Amino acid sequence: MKQALRETTLGIQHLLAMYAGAILVPLIVGEAIGLTNEQLTYLVAVDIFMCGVATLLQIMTNRFFGIGLPVVLGCTFTAVGPMIAISGDYGISALYGSIILSGLFIVIISPFFGMLVKFFPPVVTGSVVTIIGLTLIPVAINNMAGGQGSANFGSSTNIMLSFGTLLVIILVYKFTTGFTRSISILIGLVAGTAAAAAMGSVNFGNVRDASMFHMLEPFHLGTPTVVWPAVITMCLVNMVSLVESTGVYFALSDITGKKLEKADLSRGYRAEGIAVMLGGFFNAFPYTTFSQNVGLIQMSGVKSRRIILITAAMLISLGFLPKVAAVTTIIPTSVLGGAMLAMFGMVATQGITMLSRVIGEKPENAMIVACAIGLGLGVSVVPDLFQALPSGVRLLTSNGIVAGSVTAIVLNIVFNMLPGRQEQPAEEPVASAEHAHEV
Repeated sequence: MKQALRETTLGIQHLLAMYAGAILVPLIVGEAIGLTNEQLTYLVAVDIFMCGVATLLQIMTNRFFGIGLPVVLGCTFTAVGPMIAISGDYGISALYGSIILSGLFIVIISPFFGMLVKFFPPVVTGSVVTIIGLTLIPVAINNMAGGQGSANFGSSTNIMLSFGTLLVIILVYKFTTGFTRSISILIGLVAGTAAAAAMGSVNFGNVRDASMFHMLEPFHLGTPTVVWPAVITMCLVNMVSLVESTGVYFALSDITGKKLEKADLSRGYRAEGIAVMLGGFFNAFPYTTFSQNVGLIQMSGVKSRRIILITAAMLISLGFLPKVAAVTTIIPTSVLGGAMLAMFGMVATQGITMLSRVIGEKPENAMIVACAIGLGLGVSVVPDLFQALPSGVRLLTSNGIVAGSVTAIVLNIVFNMLPGRQEQPAEEPVASAEHAHEV
């Protein structure tokens, strides 16, 4: 009994560590694409459910899928900006069509991705992650003001709530450590929502109206359609996520002492591809490994997959309880915006951190980053830049993230993979007479 209680407590701890990230993605995307409260409740519930399913796929081991490490999966923040853009440009049906096909693409390339990783070194992945983080900042700012088009946009109440939430997150992050710091976003959301409730700015009607139990159904929000620019975008996003997941796999391999072979990596990639496909079928999202749970494993020293199995079971159970999911939908937009600013800023910071390790290695890397980020942000700000080009070319230029990603990949090949002139050692400057005398 004591052992079961201990394991359940550790499982809850893992759930709390990833919960803010799990619910923020459907809340952000759902609000951005204009879902109703009822649809948003369903989206949060199915996302929590799929987090559990995706986690199960990875901790299981068989010949076809599963890395067999204590890894927790959730929706990747790398996909938030692209998903909002795809929904805005082509509709929600195209979004889910692109998610399903990109998952199938990952399953197909899973045995070979180890060979493709060379096309995604830190200078490429860092550029892509930085572009994604920076293009999400305007979404956070609009939400801090109350949401674009809202009647009280920029009101003093919204400003106080958004910056108050951000302040709580900063203070918790500054003055706490370990697990408490890892859930600083969740603490900020709870504090901001409590303050909003005290000010009468929270509507509990959605929680009251939500049922206690429901069954999940495929294609609840829309039947998938195929739009190739959207598919290409999601394939690129998922490949970047696989690169990040590879780092998590090796981190957990080091922590647990389990040596990873090529076959293990292929099964891990294949499990993520299956999780992405299932996410599309159930109108959820692409899933990837959550690094915050790796930090929790290292901090607690508990490396058992059984604990993660308990976490996955909890997530799956919560997915059938829409009233629990509805609680998350009462978070005011301005409160959400304050948390989003911190999270999206951290996404951009993660990319910058990756780039800081490689920019100084050679001048060519600085040029790759400059062109990739410049073009990626430029196309995001001025999407009509390439409107006169043939439709086939616009497949790669209609989205800033795709344009920036392709630019980074191509320039990395040109500068770092193709044979070229050998760098000559710089000539020694001619010493002045005065300097020569000193020597």
